[in-house]
Formats: sequence, C-alpha cells, structure tokens
Amino acid sequence: MTTSASEIKGWQRVLMIIIPYIFFVGIFQVIGLTATGVDLKSFDAPRDTIQNLIISVFSLIGTVLVVWFFKRKVDNESFWNIGLQIKGKGSDIIYGSVFGFLIMGLGFLILLFLGEIRIIAFKFNFNELLLSLLFFSCVALSEEIIMRGYVLNNLLKSFNKYIALIISSVIFSAGHLANPSFSWLSFLTITIAGLLLGLSYIYTKNIWFPIALHFSWNFFQGTIFGFNVSGQTTYVLIEQHRLSDTILNGGKFGFEGSVLSIGLQLICLVIVWKIFHKKLNTNNIS
Repeated sequence: MTTSASEIKGWQRVLMIIIPYIFFVGIFQVIGLTATGVDLKSFDAPRDTIQNLIISVFSLIGTVLVVWFFKRKVDNESFWNIGLQIKGKGSDIIYGSVFGFLIMGLGFLILLFLGEIRIIAFKFNFNELLLSLLFFSCVALSEEIIMRGYVLNNLLKSFNKYIALIISSVIFSAGHLANPSFSWLSFLTITIAGLLLGLSYIYTKNIWFPIALHFSWNFFQGTIFGFNVSGQTTYVLIEQHRLSDTILNGGKFGFEGSVLSIGLQLICLVIVWKIFHKKLNTNNIS
C-alpha cells in the first residue's frame, strides 16, 4: 500500500528531506572542493574567492536537484511552486536589497562612531568584487530555496503561519552550528534573521524578497564593510580592525552575531511586516 503526497504532512516532508539534502549537497560540495584543488583533509583551511564560488555553484546545483526531486516525487508539485515566479517581483527584490544594505551600513557607521572598529585601508579589486557578488548570489539562492522555498513552504501546511516561521528560523540557525565562532548569541541573531527572511514568504509564498535580502546582507556585511560572514572571512573592500571582540560588534562571527544586529533586525521586522501586511490587504480589496 503506497502513501499519496496528500497523506504526507508538511512537517513530515521537512523531516524526510533533511538527510538526503545533507548527503547529496555534501557530495556536490566535495566535488566542488576537489575541482578547486582543496585538500579534503584540511577542509577548514582558508580558500580564495574563486574556490568559494565554484564550491557554492556545486552546492546550488545539489540543492536544486534535491528540492526538485522532493517537489516532484514527494510533494507532487512543480519545482516552481517553491516561489520562484519573478514576474511583478521587482519591488520585492529592491526592498530586500535595500534592507540588507541598511542593516549592515547603519551597523558599520554606529560601530565606527562608538569606536568599536576603525578603517585600516580600502582594497578595490574589480575581479574579487565580481566573484564575491556571484558567490553570495549562489549562497542566497541555495539557502532560500531549501529554507524558505521548501522547509517554510511545507511547515505552513502543518502549522499556524507564525509557528511555522519560528520553527523554520530555528532550523535555519541550527544549520550554522558548525560555523567558526558560533555562539548562543549567534544562534539567537541568526534565528531572528530567519524570521526577517521568512516573514515576507508567509504573505507572498515567493522567495525573491528573502533571496535579495540574504544576498545583500552577506555581500555588504563581508565584501563591502569588512566583517566576517557567519564566522567566514572573505575578500573585503573596506579593511577594518576591531579594537576587541565584543557583543556589540559580533567579534569573529561577524556583525550578524551582535546585539546591535538584533536591534536593527527587530526594527526591520516591524517595517517588513507592515509592508507585506499592507500589500496583502490591498490585494484582497482589489
């Protein structure tokens, strides 16, 4: 006796995809590591931008294949139902990009004003800038396709929308547990980031706003303003120096691991909720 897709609850589908996702994406990452000449015995060794980009491309391919398979064979739906329809989503992409820039830009300026950080040098390199842009685009696409497009999508079929948002955000944060310099404060800040990334999805069922926000968040945090990104170092345009590692600047984990980040994210959460709640009400009226 077989079980139809309609009989498999949303939360069960989320549990079902975890191990296959880790396994197959892990295989693709190993392929990427091997292709770039990285010694698998020194997995945590520093990598240059082109190596990170190639590995992220393989990770994106693995993510798309796994989610495509589950959408077609388990959910019995089209892959595009994760929310990749781009028509009419130009404003969402702009909003997401602006919010990521504002959070990181304001955080950077506040920390400069408080004397938590200081600028050492500017290191403009067009090739590195372009490679970083592509790298963080792949990261944003990969993580949003699996976390908002599949995990949150299915949790919304089993739970109240805000409960689903919280659970998916905790899962998103847990996915960073192995990152360097991860802490309980980092866990809290990444969970809140998950709320911010997923909030628009519960209203639109579309992932272009979170993709744009995720990309902008990482790109401006690391490449432009010189913070670590989830504990990882990248090419930076503005080389900065932390006078000490504090809960204000996020230390080695990056600005997203700071209490200042929490405050700015909470403000953005309210703004994003108002924007998309108003959009939903307007669409319902029309």
